[in-house]
Order: sequence, then C-alpha cells, then structure tokens
Amino acid sequence: MNRGRRGVLTAGMAVAAAALLGGCGKREDAAGQPPAAAAEPIVLTALVWAPDWAEEMHRVADTFMREHPDVRINLQFMIGNSVEENLKPKAATDSLPDIISVNPNPYTQALADQGLLADMGDTAAWDNTLEILQREWTSPGRRRFGIPGGLATTLIYYNRDMFERAGIQKPPADFDEFIAAAGALKKAGFTPLTLSGAFPNMLGNGPFSYGFANGVVPHVPDWRARIADGTLALNNAQGAGLFTKLKVLADKKLLPSDCMRTGYDDTLRQFTEGRVAMTFQGTWAAGTLMHGRDMRVGVFPPPWNDKGHALTPVIGSETGFAVAQRSSERNRKAAKQFIDFLYGPGMPIWQSKRQNIPPFKKVSEDMAGDRVLFSLVERMEHAALESGAPGLYYSYLPANTIEVLHGLLQAVLSGRKSPEDAARALQASIRDQARAGSK
Repeated sequence: MNRGRRGVLTAGMAVAAAALLGGCGKREDAAGQPPAAAAEPIVLTALVWAPDWAEEMHRVADTFMREHPDVRINLQFMIGNSVEENLKPKAATDSLPDIISVNPNPYTQALADQGLLADMGDTAAWDNTLEILQREWTSPGRRRFGIPGGLATTLIYYNRDMFERAGIQKPPADFDEFIAAAGALKKAGFTPLTLSGAFPNMLGNGPFSYGFANGVVPHVPDWRARIADGTLALNNAQGAGLFTKLKVLADKKLLPSDCMRTGYDDTLRQFTEGRVAMTFQGTWAAGTLMHGRDMRVGVFPPPWNDKGHALTPVIGSETGFAVAQRSSERNRKAAKQFIDFLYGPGMPIWQSKRQNIPPFKKVSEDMAGDRVLFSLVERMEHAALESGAPGLYYSYLPANTIEVLHGLLQAVLSGRKSPEDAARALQASIRDQARAGSK
C-alpha cells in the first residue's frame, strides 16, 4: 500500500472513531490533530564498477527496494579504464555518492583517512570477510573502509582440447615453457592467446601484476616504501622486464591480429567461442569462461616466472564497495544495510553469474563456481600467505600513475615504445607523484 494513502486512511479512521465516541465520557478533539507526516523516502546514489554484471546489479537493487520500500537506489555505472579515474573528480570536490566501488590501494586508503569514507566495521559483511582481505581493506589510520567483491587473482584459462591437439601434455611452469606451448598451438593452427589491448586495466591486473611479483619484488623487498617516496628504480633490467614479456608475445605473433582493438568482453567471447586457445583473465570472469560452448576448460597460474625460479602467486581482492562519510547518518545506515544485503540475500543474484570466489570466512555449500578453480586459488592463497605477498600489484601504484601505465602497456604491446623506454617513463611517473604528494 502507498505510504501517503495509508496516512490518509489512518487519519480518516481516527476522525470516525472520535465521532462515534463523542457521547461517551470525555470528548477528545481527535479531528483537530493533524495526521503524522510520512517520512521522506531515502534516496541512495550508487556509482558502481560492474563491466560484466550491470544487469545483475540492477536486479539486486530492485529486490532490495521491494523489501525496503522506504529506500530508493539510483544506480550509475563507472566508465573508462579504472575505478580511480571515476572517483578522482568527485573526491576532489567531496561529492562522492552514497555507495561507491573502490579498490584497496593507497589512493582509497588516503580517502578513508581523510574522512571521506565511512568505517564499515559495524557491518555483517565485514565480520565475515577473510582476515587476509581485511588487512587490505584497513587504512593506515585503522579505518575499515570497504568490503571486497571477492578473493581475486588472474589466471590463464585454456582450451584443453586445443592443448591436446597441439601435443601439450601439461600446463607450462615458466615463461619459456609458456612461449613454447604457445608456439605449438600456433603450429597446430590455433591462435594461442588473447589479451584486451583496448582495455588496459586487464593488462595491469594480469601481465603487469605477475611481472612485478616475479621480476621486481624479489630484488626490491621495500618496494611499497619506494613507491610511496618515489625512489623505486625501474631504469634497469627488472623494470624493462615488466614490459618485455608483452613485447615477446606481440613479436612472435601469438595474439590475434586485432589485439589492440580487443576490449574486455571481446576477449571473453573469443575464448568461449573457441577462436583462441588461452586468455589471461581474472577469477571474476570464471562464470563466463569456464562454460564455453562445447569446451573443456582448464586453468593454471600465469607462468610469468623465469626458468629456474619458483612462481610467486598474486592473490588479492576484487574491486569492492564503500560508503561515503559525507552522506547523512540516515543515508549511511541505509547504504550499509544495502551492502549487507548485496553480500547476503542478494549475493546469489550476481555471484551465480560471475562464479567468482567469495571473500568470506563462511561460504554456502551451494555457492556457484568451479571447484577445481576454487581449489587452485586456495593453494595459491596459502602460498601467498607464506610469502607475505600482497594483492594485485598494479593497484598499489599512485592513481595518476595507473593511468600512465595504461598507455605504456598499450604502447609496448603495439610496438610504439620499447620496454626500456616504458620502464623509464613509469619510474618518472612514480617519482613525480611522490613529489606532488609531498608538496
């Protein structure tokens, strides 16, 4: 029933009751009392990063609003290549929407410690979040600033039938073996690998993050501090190595000819339609990639390690959700209520499509997803815990440097810039951002 109409009916019943009771005992002037005004509905604006699940987010919001008729959710979706480029103009004017997608990186941590993001520690979703992820989502000032979308890594998804027809007996264990396997696939008539050249976010989450973990971190254990103070040296073999493997893939023509025009969704279609043998994608895309048309699909950790060196896995967090502190207390409470719904009753709506790995300590047995993939990532998680490795390294760069990196990755992949030049430019951007931050 409409809230306004209910108020009118209630008032009318009160008037009628007063008239009937007028001759009995003390008369009360009920008709003289104005009806209580219905509370204004709460309107929440949500700015969401959901490149492959916008429809499911709409369904979650619609379901929540049916169960909470006093709340309206205005959904808006981020565009471009990163979450941060959508947040920066709004954060600069303290006009962040009530609910926002965020990453657990220094930029978002700074927003939290500046008081722009609410503490999420009083939500049920936070209580159930894995401790390894809670650490990522706690700022230096101890503010628990968001809830992760899932436990995340990037993997190589591969077509088992194509591997068998190319004579590949087992997944490659280092980059030399990976190139050899790709060569065998090409010789067998297959396009070995697809990358999203037109969506450099995935080049950062995939090849760059694994390159950083296996090529830079072993030589620079204090890399976080060096990024923060601008002294990370990349004008060397390790820095160039971040980009060299991309150049090798391009030079050996192991990618589709239209790679630089290939977006995020394009890579998913190329793989699921059987047009390529492998794709370098996130666990968040498992729902699409593990169920290709008439395909047997396998996964293995990206072997971005050099021969003779053990692979360092990259385990972290998916983009998650935060609540703006500038919102009214009433809006913040409703926004947190929606977040708990998103990760509670509403979770099957979106997780069943994405089949990503839930970020929680307790997970329902009927949670959708491939158990082999889940088991692989669990082993990688244990290895990451033992080594103390953090999440997707790409997200630890300054927000402006992330945008610079996007262009550098594309320039190397297209042959417009050498790995050495790209490494020097990345080093300069990190240095410049540290100087700008210290002023």
